[in-house]
Amino acid sequence: MPTVPDDDELELIRRSGVVLRVGRLSLSAGTGSYRVKASMARVARALGIDRHEAHVTLTEITTTSHSGPSFRTEVTEVRTIGVNVDRLTELEHLAGRVDAAQSVTPDEVTAELDRIADKPPLYPVALNALWAAIACGAFSFLNGGRVVEVLAVLVGAFLGQGLRRTLLDRRLNQFGVTMLSAAVACLGYLAFVGLLRAFGAASAGNEAGYVSAVLFLVPGFSLVTGFLDLAKLDFSAGVARLVHALMVLTSAALALWAVSLVVGLSPDPPAPDALDPGLLLALRFVASFVGVLGFALMFNSPWRIALAAAGVGMVANALRLALVDGAVPPQAAAAVAALVVGLLTAVVAPRLDVPRITVYVPAVTIMVPGVLAYRAVFHISNGQTVEALAFGVQAALVVAALAIGLAVARMLTDRTWAYER
Repeated sequence: MPTVPDDDELELIRRSGVVLRVGRLSLSAGTGSYRVKASMARVARALGIDRHEAHVTLTEITTTSHSGPSFRTEVTEVRTIGVNVDRLTELEHLAGRVDAAQSVTPDEVTAELDRIADKPPLYPVALNALWAAIACGAFSFLNGGRVVEVLAVLVGAFLGQGLRRTLLDRRLNQFGVTMLSAAVACLGYLAFVGLLRAFGAASAGNEAGYVSAVLFLVPGFSLVTGFLDLAKLDFSAGVARLVHALMVLTSAALALWAVSLVVGLSPDPPAPDALDPGLLLALRFVASFVGVLGFALMFNSPWRIALAAAGVGMVANALRLALVDGAVPPQAAAAVAALVVGLLTAVVAPRLDVPRITVYVPAVTIMVPGVLAYRAVFHISNGQTVEALAFGVQAALVVAALAIGLAVARMLTDRTWAYER
């Protein structure tokens, strides 16, 4: 005969469910597993749970809450993998408030979670697509694009991200949406260049920059949080996030390869214009600022967070490019730039009262070598193994260097990262 839980056990069930919901909302907002665990632990402590343990992967959370002799284990699954910086920040503030209060009721926390969960995106589909287009346009310039390429990237990325956001809101399969969005972005780019050529405003070489039109699909949050999870020895979450990022990149790259095969193009970067060094430096500062700002807003960041990330990313990315121009290996330059991002974020984020991840992920996304990754998949799809390995290894080294730089900065500025508890 089943036993009926007493009042204390029923109260533990209520409190455990609230804590699990905090974790589920945090995970769906795109944050790393270490941050999900920390938020749940703070809320659990405020709700009077004696001990709370959690195992977090990319899409699942298993928790056990202890209260006296009783305990409750629960499992939940998150099917929507996305990024929502505004929600992430709201949840962090909620965890901080309840932790400072030290004692709250499940109803109070539930009311706040309802408000956060029901909050609509800060920017509608058209604006979200515009932010992606601006970010990719800046990326195009930093990759050697000229005026025509930048304008075409704006058009292609706008169409691709608009379609992506619309289809994801309807809960279609993420990888299928990624492939379709990449194809639309490439075709939009090429159609715009063809239109300009019909009026004599574009030349035969302007098609070369079409790969920049799909850089809004670079999974910056998954890459960064995956490596940081590994740095915290959370291998199940870290490996899952990196596999997810690799699948997104591969889906986009296969669509790019298919378009390239049909139209007979190769994703080689365009030849940049020769510019005065002073002018080039100034334009790099502007493009880096605008690019990071676009990515941050695309991630649903409030303006104050986006501007902070843009300022940090502008300084670090300009430094990275200057180091590369000075014959420093790209991965070493990326590590130094990421270290600068992490150190600056340690100063900026607390003053804004926001999680560090909301500042440093957009700031380093502009440095992720998406073009190299796409070219690697393109060449391996064509059977050109040597070229694919060259681009793939270079891209992997740069991404790893970015993660190492951020992890070292975190260890230097956060005792919870420097020491194992």
